[in-house]
Amino acid sequence: MTTDSPRWFKSSYSSNGGQCIEAATNLVASRGVVPVRDSKNPGGPHLTLSVGAWAGLIQFARQAAV
Repeated sequence: MTTDSPRWFKSSYSSNGGQCIEAATNLVASRGVVPVRDSKNPGGPHLTLSVGAWAGLIQFARQAAV
């Protein structure tokens, strides 16, 4: 069992607009998941996405930004 803690980061593209998520990609290697949370509520709940779901979310966000 691993005791890795999430290291949260926010995208540099967020520009502090307040509508951001934070992710902890450091857990991919040890647990195979990417926790995601609302940056305005860091103590609140988070979603735990599979690596495939995380990749899909990123792809969706890139397409929506165009």
